[in-house]
Amino acid sequence: MPNRLAHETSPYLLQHADNPVAWWPWSAEAFEEARRANKPVLLSVGYSSCHWCHVMAHESFEDQPTADYLNEHFVSVKVDREERPDVDAVYMEAVQAATGQGGWPMTVFLTPDAEPFYFGTYFPPAPRHGMPSFRQVLEGVRSAWTDRRDEVAEVAGKITRDLSQREIDYGSTEAPGEEELSGALLGLTREYDPQRGGFGGAPKFPPSMALEFLLRHHARTGAEGALEMARDTCERMARGGIYDQLAGGFARYSVDREWTVPHFEKMLYDNALLCRVYAHLWRSTGSDLARRVAVETADFLVRELRTTEGGFASALDADSDDGTGKHVEGAYYVWTPAQLTEVLGEEDGGLAAQYFGVTADGTFEEGQSVLQLPQDEGVFDADRIASIKSRLLEARSQRPAPGRDDKVVAAWNGLAIAALAETGAYFDRPDLVEAAVSAADLLVRLHLDEHAKLARTSKDGQVGGNAGVLEDYADVAEGFLALASVTGEGVWLEFAGFLLDHVLTGFVDESGALYDTASDAEQLIRRPQDPTDNATPSGWTAAAGALLSYAAQTGAEPHRTAAERALGVVKALGPRVPRFIGWGLAVAEAYLDGPREVAVVGPSLDDEAAKALHRTALLGTAPGAVVAFGAAGSDELPLLADRPLVDGEPAAYVCRNFTCDAPTTDQERLRTALSR
Repeated sequence: MPNRLAHETSPYLLQHADNPVAWWPWSAEAFEEARRANKPVLLSVGYSSCHWCHVMAHESFEDQPTADYLNEHFVSVKVDREERPDVDAVYMEAVQAATGQGGWPMTVFLTPDAEPFYFGTYFPPAPRHGMPSFRQVLEGVRSAWTDRRDEVAEVAGKITRDLSQREIDYGSTEAPGEEELSGALLGLTREYDPQRGGFGGAPKFPPSMALEFLLRHHARTGAEGALEMARDTCERMARGGIYDQLAGGFARYSVDREWTVPHFEKMLYDNALLCRVYAHLWRSTGSDLARRVAVETADFLVRELRTTEGGFASALDADSDDGTGKHVEGAYYVWTPAQLTEVLGEEDGGLAAQYFGVTADGTFEEGQSVLQLPQDEGVFDADRIASIKSRLLEARSQRPAPGRDDKVVAAWNGLAIAALAETGAYFDRPDLVEAAVSAADLLVRLHLDEHAKLARTSKDGQVGGNAGVLEDYADVAEGFLALASVTGEGVWLEFAGFLLDHVLTGFVDESGALYDTASDAEQLIRRPQDPTDNATPSGWTAAAGALLSYAAQTGAEPHRTAAERALGVVKALGPRVPRFIGWGLAVAEAYLDGPREVAVVGPSLDDEAAKALHRTALLGTAPGAVVAFGAAGSDELPLLADRPLVDGEPAAYVCRNFTCDAPTTDQERLRTALSR
């Protein structure tokens, strides 16, 4: 039996192309084969930088006897959750409903009609910790399929019916107001960890979207507690092991409450979201730490995740070769005092151990430490520390590097475009803006078809076969809108409009609720619909934000109305689960603030005074403010219409809720107009 993954574009699927398992990609043909052969389907879902996915692959899918059993009794289907978030979402909902928990690798057994009847995540090769072995699971499922088919069909039918009947408590089509946002702030305050920053216990994830809400809430209301939670959390994360102290960029999460030991994989979406948060924190406070982390994270994105085609790769693995041929989590990043001394010499090695918190006992495993910046770091010579970091980074670059998932995901590239465009504009880094433009060009050239429909992924310049989902349309539109504000180029606003028109026609129902897949997408056992923000903004809340910004830029009433109606779910969920609707709350802050519309005009885009006013506008803290920049008389962007120079000087026009201030030529007056 052949393995059919060799011609796929997903790096995760290609990792399994040499398995002895006769894998199929997700396809109608796989289920037709199951029907023809009268076999159940094993659905295995993971992603390329997933540590336990690699472990299960090595233990079971590379094992010939296990593969022989699978090939004889099952049709095996392998799915990259990052390519098919719709498939992942539908069956993860079933796993969580049945077991109370979920995760990856996800292991689900289906009928040939794609109805699930048995679930799990990682299964070991031998029984341990109360878990059956994978072989025991396979034998049990095969026995049930062979001897109790009616029971299997009944269970599968019931699960499928239960899933299809689940309805979201949408709340209303009314956007949240002061009461709901104050309730959300109170909820976050209750869950806040005042000693360590962040929310909840271990494992601790970077709460980028909740931080964006806190910064916007402070900007709109002056609530010092909101700013304090955001600032302290950002500082604790930046000083912790979750942040790469040598090269910039954040790991996926911390396994402890102190941000010390990360799960070492680095994801594009985390770093794009956090880059933007730290840039916005600097915009609000002028913090040197926030500026450094924003710029270092942006540089990490461009240096380590940019692809040859100009897009951004999905992730770096957690695991790498430890120098002995064995793949170990974190091997690339950790140090012992002896290793520091070997690279730096006795004196600088001791200083580095003190500065980065490297101890004889270690903070990780086997006496190794993750580099961090302890709170009591004291005063150090900046030039000497810079030299130490440079030499350690050079030595680390000689280690076997973690693998990279080169798949370009449209949604995550949209997040990166927004982050790089803004960071480049704030810190006078035109190279970062250029990187954002290159990624946007790739999405337009490769991911958009002639009908402005969006493909989810590409790799090595070859577009994947999976349709974009709601988060792709919304996040790419968000990136294009940020580019329009930064560059003054109307084409990005136009492309954002094409994408958001698809959102209105293909993803929104008559009640104003949004679905994760388009109305003409492949029909699964349930049409996925999840408004909660998890690792990234949900498609639902991301769409609300992009629709709101587009309406502010263009005056498009249907888009404004759709955004208001979509925010009804934030009214329902914000006070109850604020950690899981953070981006929705941030969008609601923009909605309550207007958002403000800023038009900056000059004699030309190269005029220095006009550029200074434009930068001041971009640095305004008013939540969700949109900026149009162009030459007087230009029709490049709708907000520029009928905006002349003032006494021949560049001018800024600020409007909010259908009311406009008098135009100003003064940067300080503009700055004041875009604050509380």
